[in-house]
Amino acid sequence: MSKNHNDFDDCFSKIITEENFDYAYHRTQKTDTKYSQEALNFSADLTYNLDQLRKELIERCYQPGEYNIFTIHEPKERVIAAPKYRDKIVQFAIHNVINDDFERKFIKDSYACQKGKGTHAAANRIQHFLRKAKWQWNKPWIIKADIKSFFYSIKHYILKNILARKIKCQETLELLYKIIDNSPDETGLPVSKYEYELYYYDLGLPLGNVTSQLLANLYMNVLDQYCKRQLSIKFFARYMDDMVCVVRTRKRAKEVKKLMTQFVNEKLDLKMNQNKTKTFPLAQGINMVGYKIWPTHMLLRNSSKKRIKQKLSKFKDLLIKGKISKEKVEQILNSWKGHADHASSESFYLYLENRFDYIYRDEEGTFKVKNYYKEAA
Repeated sequence: MSKNHNDFDDCFSKIITEENFDYAYHRTQKTDTKYSQEALNFSADLTYNLDQLRKELIERCYQPGEYNIFTIHEPKERVIAAPKYRDKIVQFAIHNVINDDFERKFIKDSYACQKGKGTHAAANRIQHFLRKAKWQWNKPWIIKADIKSFFYSIKHYILKNILARKIKCQETLELLYKIIDNSPDETGLPVSKYEYELYYYDLGLPLGNVTSQLLANLYMNVLDQYCKRQLSIKFFARYMDDMVCVVRTRKRAKEVKKLMTQFVNEKLDLKMNQNKTKTFPLAQGINMVGYKIWPTHMLLRNSSKKRIKQKLSKFKDLLIKGKISKEKVEQILNSWKGHADHASSESFYLYLENRFDYIYRDEEGTFKVKNYYKEAA
């Protein structure tokens, strides 16, 4: 939405326009939060509430509220801190203005939370890298790197310094700083003033914020630029805090791993996850973005297979008792299949059909549930 390319020197006037706030509100209406009581109350007097929210920003008296805390269990257990509905509108208003200009500054091979990218694009690009490396070199090596507790380890003072170098609009910076400083800790609880003064550099960003994905990408872009420009790694890709480099030799792989780890420690004040940061021959393939990737093919990761088998084991009993509808099961199963279709999954589909006798695929390959289950109550 932003067309300003001059270091974001006039962002705030764009953020607070009526048009931008209307657009931000409509973006929130595309999410499940539109059914929350907060959202319904806000929408009941929409014109007045949007005007009041804009007025708070214009008069510099806006303060973000506390977060709604909940836990998700897939793909692994995480505490999610979601902003209040009115705060989500403010974050979308900011995101609308600054996101596109920031994305233009990112490297091509950064794939998380950006338009036209995502896990499938990342998997295809990584496979392309593996093919080219295998063609160019005799026995290429891979560095697979991961940041420990990434979101909740992001240092505010570093993030603010990065923002201050990019954004010259002080009003926009102050607004972003308010959102950053309002972040809860990794348990989802607000941090007291005393704790903030002692540990301000170790608060991180909440996973539920609209702005968190963009700010995290901005933070990691520092490492991206280092790897591409200073280390001259041609085959490098990142999906949030998961990174892959393909290099010519084992010796170079160990050198790159050491340099990346040092840079992450010293420049970003983060730590590599030592259990997940490794070097190994390209011939082993790589686990990344939900797939096991080789130059010749991709397979689903075992964790993805395990989750869908667990769900299908539960669904049969729920269908018999009428506690879930056929349509819901088909929706979940085919949504997963959309991910699985990007890998060589035919043999696993056949396994699922044989093991779970209540599902089958139609002529178009879509999973269906057989008709002898009653509708959910």
